[in-house]
Amino acid sequence: MTTGFERDRDEFSRGARAVVVFPEHGASSRDVAARLEETAGLAAAIGVVVAEKVSYRVRGARPSTLLGSGQVEMLAATVRMEEAELVVFDASLTPVQQRNLEKELGAKVIDRTGLILEIFGERAATAEGRLQVELAHLDYQAGRLVRSWTHLERQRGGFGFLGGPGETQIEADRRLIRDRMARLKRELEQVSRTRGLHRERRQRAPWPVIALVGYTNAGKSTLFNRLTGADVMAEDLLFATLDPTLRQISLPGLDKAILSDTVGFVSELPTQLVAAFKATLEEVISADVLIHVRDIAHPDTAAQRADVESVLKDIGVALETPRLEAWNKLDLLDHDERTELLGEAERRDDVVAISALSGEGVDTLIQTIAAMLTQNHRRYSITLDSADGAGAAWLHAHGEVLGQDVENDQAIYEVRMSPRDYDRFSQRGA
Repeated sequence: MTTGFERDRDEFSRGARAVVVFPEHGASSRDVAARLEETAGLAAAIGVVVAEKVSYRVRGARPSTLLGSGQVEMLAATVRMEEAELVVFDASLTPVQQRNLEKELGAKVIDRTGLILEIFGERAATAEGRLQVELAHLDYQAGRLVRSWTHLERQRGGFGFLGGPGETQIEADRRLIRDRMARLKRELEQVSRTRGLHRERRQRAPWPVIALVGYTNAGKSTLFNRLTGADVMAEDLLFATLDPTLRQISLPGLDKAILSDTVGFVSELPTQLVAAFKATLEEVISADVLIHVRDIAHPDTAAQRADVESVLKDIGVALETPRLEAWNKLDLLDHDERTELLGEAERRDDVVAISALSGEGVDTLIQTIAAMLTQNHRRYSITLDSADGAGAAWLHAHGEVLGQDVENDQAIYEVRMSPRDYDRFSQRGA
């Protein structure tokens, strides 16, 4: 049976003219212009044409419309003047607020959560990603099945933000949503178990896992490509990466490590998405080292850092997990900003300043990551037969050979490696 929430979203989102609204609260730490630009970027990511960006200072949120009556009137005038079909609120709206605003503005209304869900719906490339997005979307939509859509010109329909069930379909849709969500959760539990088995095999290998995390568009995928030689989608686009990508890399003193590129975080990340993407984010939870990639040139870089740390806490990343900040986009700073930032980075042992685009500082980043992963390595003196080429190759591959000497057809190696690798080598051929 086909329901309203299964309709293709492209037919109503691409090319729609929109007004972006940021309700500015007194306690907000965000730069208003940067926040409007971010939301406009989110809208552009699904093909919406942003005709105007406006902000309103909100002293007390109105339960019915969020904005005050005068602000709603001014916004309605802007919508008419720009001939906008859509109004994007950079805020969370209740179903009642969304419904009333649509009536007052004469246009479709979407809040921040719905917009982010739309982007994820378009970008998810793997079967797992699509399952996660659909679960999050249904969870969000289930709370918006209300009986008062009759003010719209036509019965609401659609899987996406301009969609929603018609009045006569509400109960059937609610039941179908519950059933579908239950099936999706079972499928995702199986995905999580499979991912767990893969992770256990990697841990037995034993290869350390390095996870790149950060705010969306901070440059994680650009850095990932530079470190691995991969060709992951990396462009100036919010949420360019949704599905996790794993690649093998070599680091000084290490045979192999696994580098993971993850979905970018964002302020007010919908709770539905945090829950739905738990299986994917388990790669972050179990990582040996987190590299927090920051867009250090962004005016809200400090607030973005706080957002990322908040999400890491929400998904259960332990505070003791070693982490390193990569202050990215040095190439966008002017001379004075750059000089000041480089000086601060040099004074800290948990920061490396880089440009993933130009490669500046990336060698230092690699050395620092290797040092973090090998800090518990010890120095061993190992004697091999001179003809044992395989043993010598193993030592070079799994450890850092500090010195080598030959005595009576025997080669003596001074090697720094992990105790676990030393035990593996000692049991070789046993």
